[in-house]
Amino acid sequence: MADTSHIVGGGPKKVLYTLATIARMGVGKAGKALTAKNACKACAYGMGGQRGGMTNELDEFPSVCNKSVQAQSTDIQPAIPREIFEHTIDDLQELSGKEMEHLGRLGTPLFRDAGANRFRPVDWNFAITHAAQRLAATDPQRTFFYSSGRSSNEAGFLFQLLARAYGTNNVNNCSYYCHQATSEGLATTIGKGTSSVELEDLVGADLIFVIGANPSSNHPRFIHMLKNCRERGGEVIVINPAREPGLVKFAVPKSPSSMLKGGSEIASAYVQPKIGSDIALMKGIAKAILEMGLEDAAFIAAHSSGYKAFRDDIAALSWDVIVNACGVARAEIEDIARRYGAAQRVVFAWGMGMTHHVHGVENVEAIANLAMLRGMVGKRFAGLLPLRGHSNVQGIGTIGVKPVLARDVLARMEAEFGVTFPTEKGFDTMACLKAAESGAIDSAVIMGGNLWGATPDRAFASRAIGAIGFKLFLTTTLNMGHVHGLGDGEVLILPVTARDEEWEPTTQESMFNYVRLSDGGIRRLDNVRPESWILGEIGQRLLPHLPIDFKAFSAHSRVRDAIAAIVPGMEQLADIDVAKREFHINHRVMHTPEFGTPDGKAHFVVTPIPSLQHDRLSLATVRSEGQFNTIIYEEQDSYRGGAGRFAVFLNADDMAALGVTEGQAVTLASDTGRMPAVATAFDLPRGSAMAYYPEANVLVGTEVDPRSKTPAFKSVPVWIEA
Repeated sequence: MADTSHIVGGGPKKVLYTLATIARMGVGKAGKALTAKNACKACAYGMGGQRGGMTNELDEFPSVCNKSVQAQSTDIQPAIPREIFEHTIDDLQELSGKEMEHLGRLGTPLFRDAGANRFRPVDWNFAITHAAQRLAATDPQRTFFYSSGRSSNEAGFLFQLLARAYGTNNVNNCSYYCHQATSEGLATTIGKGTSSVELEDLVGADLIFVIGANPSSNHPRFIHMLKNCRERGGEVIVINPAREPGLVKFAVPKSPSSMLKGGSEIASAYVQPKIGSDIALMKGIAKAILEMGLEDAAFIAAHSSGYKAFRDDIAALSWDVIVNACGVARAEIEDIARRYGAAQRVVFAWGMGMTHHVHGVENVEAIANLAMLRGMVGKRFAGLLPLRGHSNVQGIGTIGVKPVLARDVLARMEAEFGVTFPTEKGFDTMACLKAAESGAIDSAVIMGGNLWGATPDRAFASRAIGAIGFKLFLTTTLNMGHVHGLGDGEVLILPVTARDEEWEPTTQESMFNYVRLSDGGIRRLDNVRPESWILGEIGQRLLPHLPIDFKAFSAHSRVRDAIAAIVPGMEQLADIDVAKREFHINHRVMHTPEFGTPDGKAHFVVTPIPSLQHDRLSLATVRSEGQFNTIIYEEQDSYRGGAGRFAVFLNADDMAALGVTEGQAVTLASDTGRMPAVATAFDLPRGSAMAYYPEANVLVGTEVDPRSKTPAFKSVPVWIEA
């Protein structure tokens, strides 16, 4: 087993890395970007806005991390030199993800003629006119619109409005590849699809569960809250198949004492179930709670339904079945239950280790069951916290970038604009790509992100996206999804402003349901345009016969007025640019036991233990410390011993049984594909493996959770071919 005990998350190396990155950007430019009144561009934990660029809603300063600086470093780059576009697309395909990211900012619209092997710079008039003409020539039912979580609420609302006015509900976002299972699982249990807690609730929690997540790499500022919980005598219980060094010990840069002592202890208990076996573990904890009589009978009686069926299911489940399924000893499960039973204020936080399974919704329901069992939802300093990725992915869903709108929202939108919108159910992300593969999609509008890189089964992604005759991309930088999977059709790529370059203020929503106002206004490149400007111009030319003045409506204050009138809970958005008053969305945070279900109660749900394929290794795709979603900033992972992008992490005993040695070149295989890999020992349960996303997507199939439509990025049957 590789020794990672010496690795501490954060610390001086991260401080020095941040300083080096700032120096590369230029101290003046970096300082301006980090201190301006704009929301952080990285994860949805959130900071910035009207309190200042490095301040959160608790007025904590400096609330900044390595991810924030990395995101800024991308946007501060100069424009890609025109000479780059003299190279063929084949040449650009030779670049790695990191190399693509460091080409610079996209500073001009690019067009690829059908069948051509080069991009050519074009002017904005050609770009807008051609986009409108191609969409006008396409049956709206044979299109789809996809957005990442980078865009603003204003651009997102205009995006889905344009799509629906055009005539399609094939409108979706990146949550179908990340936390859609959370939205579905929380809806069935507590009647809401987002966090039940606000940031302040973490300050008073005396136990925080971190389940299927690695915030030391992906949400570094959350580690500060975990450290504080430990220091005030609370506990942090980590449930994760991999023993991640940054969750064991982390030197928090903003804490002098943490830095001086070489790091703070984060996990007070670290539980390592087999990949994909979390439901069995959750049911085991629930069984122990019930056997010890630690459930909250008063909460259950007054504020829940479905408890009897849940209790009977748990009672009928033997300890042997639980232990064999999850690989965690009964005594360890009972120890976790005792710790949970002794706590008074508990927050359950989880990441995509829970949602990236064909049973992802059930995973989330199992977490909610545990919280309800002890009345840990619907009160202060306790509740449910999905750790969401991109900075506005939750906001994009809130304002309607999804294939189905609630009937009351759709009715208000029709009344607001005097337009009848389509009513059929639109395609989710995977369904859009399956339709494209079958030849049923002619055009796609892709706003941000790297859909090709994020999609499972690389060959499928190339076939599906390549089959689309016209692809319109809106982006700040080029990524691998702009040069791979293009097929023979036309491609138009339009350069957009970054958040802090927007011509007008914009808003974003954090994972805590907190809406921030970003001022924008920084000028870096002359030939980039806001997404809302682009959408307004296309809408005006594409749909001149409708009573929606798209060009005028791209003004953000008008968009916010419409959102406030249409979207429940967003009423305060109407005057946010005048009042400068940021806010929590109404009826989301739950500090009293009043739930969003039809009967107003929390609902227990019976969650069957899924059967796992034990004759193969179970692979989870993971992120490194030096990446954000599909963006690769650094190709070695400092938190996993400097592992490279093609490492496959394995249990040392499994390696010995397979006859594989440390550093050996192997082929990692699945029913979907093959990947060259380097065998790397890591602290994992037997039968488990990890490899980096998106490189390992070549191994991931297109099967999805039937309820959330999310692919199983984290429970892939694989084997080693030495």
